[in-house]
Amino acid sequence: MAEKEVMLMKGNEAIAHAAIRCGADGYFGYPITPQSEVIETLAELKPWETTGMVVLQAESEVASINMVYGGAAAGKRVLTSSSSPGVALMQEGIAYMAGAEVPGVFVNVQRGGPGLGTIQPSQSDYFQAVKGGGHGDYHMVVLAPNSVQEMYDFVFESFDIAFRYRIPVMMLADGVVGQMMEKVVMSRQRPRNTEQQVVEQCGSWAVTGMKGRGQNVVTSLSLDPVDQEQTNLRLQAKYRQIEAAEVRYEEVMTEDADFVMVAFGISSRVCAEVVSMARADGYKVGLLRPITLWPFPYGRISELAERVKGFMSVELNAGQMIEDVRLAVCGRAAVEHCGRMGGIIATPGEIYSKMKEMLIDRIK
Repeated sequence: MAEKEVMLMKGNEAIAHAAIRCGADGYFGYPITPQSEVIETLAELKPWETTGMVVLQAESEVASINMVYGGAAAGKRVLTSSSSPGVALMQEGIAYMAGAEVPGVFVNVQRGGPGLGTIQPSQSDYFQAVKGGGHGDYHMVVLAPNSVQEMYDFVFESFDIAFRYRIPVMMLADGVVGQMMEKVVMSRQRPRNTEQQVVEQCGSWAVTGMKGRGQNVVTSLSLDPVDQEQTNLRLQAKYRQIEAAEVRYEEVMTEDADFVMVAFGISSRVCAEVVSMARADGYKVGLLRPITLWPFPYGRISELAERVKGFMSVELNAGQMIEDVRLAVCGRAAVEHCGRMGGIIATPGEIYSKMKEMLIDRIK
């Protein structure tokens, strides 16, 4: 058996390596802390000399998202990355891509806000990503990595999902996962699609040249209200299909838990230590980590709510994911929030103290 290729790298660097190895056709981005290492690493690796991948620094985030829209409309595997205020500038383009049903991958390495805020880590873009930061009734699949390995793996996964459903996919990371260093098991190089493969796989909708077929028009515009309603109904049917097939989550010691923390990204790493601390003191505490923030694991949390006494949503924000936890629990158990803002990360001891104060000591 061949030895695995293992490298030590930052989460942002893992995004760049994965983009090349998954056979991406293009990256269009703009530097912004704390994700600038993505384009810096791509510039260092020079994939245009090896795979032919295009790497281009755009003049702004607005320019980069429209380059992604154009590349995706041609059936190409393209992506961009940014951080919170930069992603805010991309919302119009993301909504256009959702309406036009073209696949694309976006990485948001979150920093604190609102506004320019801080360059320190945050998870305060949950609403923007999950509830739709642009206009209209649309969703994009949202994956939340909590390790450098997942920063790498989820690039492959994001492209697969994006093209499976012709939908924008976002990797909602945070500044900690983007900047921290861990070992990554590298995968083999996937070849980029040939022009013939692009036509075979995407020719029914993509702008690939009118050779032996009729005209393809990629647009989110329709001035006929009946036609536009049918587009929306088709999108909603697609979203129901995704909700049925793509929900992903991870559980830690929830089998007998009386109290369950719900956390994503770096917060879930911290909460795993809280589970160990609580169990050592004799408290039955577990952790549910949503891997897909949309579609959200409502069903599993609802099942747990049949017997669990209380839930705590742990997030680096003022309380956003807690709204989805409450919807899933539907009043059958207590739901509390623990979070820090401004780039401060809650410690395991702080979260444990909050859990004892707000749930364990009050309900037991």
